[in-house]
Amino acid sequence: QVQLVESGGGLVQAGGSLRLSCAASGRIFAAITMAWYRQAPGKEREAVATITSDGSTNYADSVKGRFTISRDNAKNTVYLQMNSLKPEDTSIYYCNADLKFVAWGRVNNYWGQGTQVTVSS
Repeated sequence: QVQLVESGGGLVQAGGSLRLSCAASGRIFAAITMAWYRQAPGKEREAVATITSDGSTNYADSVKGRFTISRDNAKNTVYLQMNSLKPEDTSIYYCNADLKFVAWGRVNNYWGQGTQVTVSS
């Protein structure tokens, strides 16, 4: 059974930092693209940052220069370092991953359960 397990959320004051982690567990051959999304109350889920298997990254304009996505391929783990946090960053943050279970198999998409990030002003 495959799971994406997130950790690292919490309450922080504006200007502070948090680091989110997401580990994919199970019989995984490879993690392809991994990403972080967020969803605030009453808003649609939005992509925050993505990272491909070769390390190419992409960020939402709202987080560029403040957030950094990285990954450890040996551990099938993706991280999101969040600096200079703002109250508008308050959301539930979700991990997303495209996974393969065998080299010749299709790509399967999975979501984590979400972790709450709250930034106080």
